Amino acid sequence: MPLQLKRPLVFIDLETTGTNLSTDRIVEIAIIKIFPDGTKAVKQKIINPQISIPKNSSEIHGITDDKVKDAPTFKQVANELKQFIEDSDFSGYNSNRFDIPLLMEEFLRAGLEIEMSNRKMLDVQHIFHMMEKRTLGAAYKFYCEKELHDAHSAEADATATWEILEAQLTRYEHLGNTLDTILQFTGEEKFVDFARRFVMDNDVEVFNFGKHKGRPVSEVLKAEPQYYDWMMKGDFPLHTKQKLTEILNRTLLKK
Repeated sequence: MPLQLKRPLVFIDLETTGTNLSTDRIVEIAIIKIFPDGTKAVKQKIINPQISIPKNSSEIHGITDDKVKDAPTFKQVANELKQFIEDSDFSGYNSNRFDIPLLMEEFLRAGLEIEMSNRKMLDVQHIFHMMEKRTLGAAYKFYCEKELHDAHSAEADATATWEILEAQLTRYEHLGNTLDTILQFTGEEKFVDFARRFVMDNDVEVFNFGKHKGRPVSEVLKAEPQYYDWMMKGDFPLHTKQKLTEILNRTLLKK
């Protein structure tokens, strides 16, 4: 069952220096853009992260400091990438918890903000884990009956993810073939920041970690203003700090 799209859908895959949203950086990005008429466009970049790539990360994706030394920085390609994705919904494999949050962090570091409020974010891993619970390579073999060669090449992984979604739609007809019907099945996470430090509970932002877990953020900020300062000085992602500041400003306006 072919996927029916109302607007383009981009499949994003990143290779990075590590998995910390606050401190790690992109070393390769691939974006497969699928248009409503079924045509596609590809954007792939090797990125100079401006920090050393740990050996254990290089062993996974094969990208070394030497390979990126003459590559552009993320800031140098940020506008080009923003233009490529700005009319699209997002998808990927574990993208809602890693690729998209880290990509948004890189945009913020580059001084650009991507409007996310009207975008749909479909994580193909979520469907797979609900149905079969395997890795990307196993998902590719299971759904597409092919081996995933060049795994941890961003373009290969992003392309495989798109093919997996197409195969999932054929296998599970009850998913429908629009983002709305698929997300109705998988559920859309009600998070505030990409790192999930804050989530929505009955339309109220609440803490999702630490001693205040489950308490409304605005309530804590009123009772303990110093908690805001602690988080802003701490090792939290920029997007988390941005959302915390928005909640604080809204809370102060209500006083």
